[in-house]
Amino acid sequence: MPLNWPNILTLFRILMIPVVVGVFYLPRGLISAHEQNLIACSVFTAAAITDILDGYLARRLNQMSSFGAFLDPVADKLMVAAALIILVQLGRVDALIAVIIIGREIAISALREWMAKVGDAKSVAVNLLGKIKTIAQMVAIPMLLYHDRIPIFNPRVVGTWLIYLAAALTLISMVHYMQLARPSATRLG
Repeated sequence: MPLNWPNILTLFRILMIPVVVGVFYLPRGLISAHEQNLIACSVFTAAAITDILDGYLARRLNQMSSFGAFLDPVADKLMVAAALIILVQLGRVDALIAVIIIGREIAISALREWMAKVGDAKSVAVNLLGKIKTIAQMVAIPMLLYHDRIPIFNPRVVGTWLIYLAAALTLISMVHYMQLARPSATRLG
């Protein structure tokens, strides 16, 4: 594993997952519910920013590696899945939404791996629709983790709408990727 800034940031993102989850398992009375929400939201947001930063640095510093290309999407999926599971447990996200988003990530990851094995990985590369879905998720999740009302803004309401949007885009993008893979599946029979 090449130890460069992009990979360090990706590893940092993975290490932040237990913090986002663990803060909700601290003994009652150690910190308030508001502090739990604030810490989880802040750590998730910082981790999400490293996702943008590691890709930028990898390109800018010409430090792209096959390990980084593998680890980056794994870190993203782990971070989102862990946060969604916590949000379901807290009653802030419906389990069906979490199943749709996590299930799609598993299915598309498997599809991409299969397409790479048959030499057609470019046909299911990340596209604009997938990026919009990711942005909706990465904005919704911190709002739902924060959950507390701000005087003129209700993150819970906005986060709920955005997570539903993300789930809809998740389904649409999954269908889109499956259609892109269909010619290869038909050709290989």
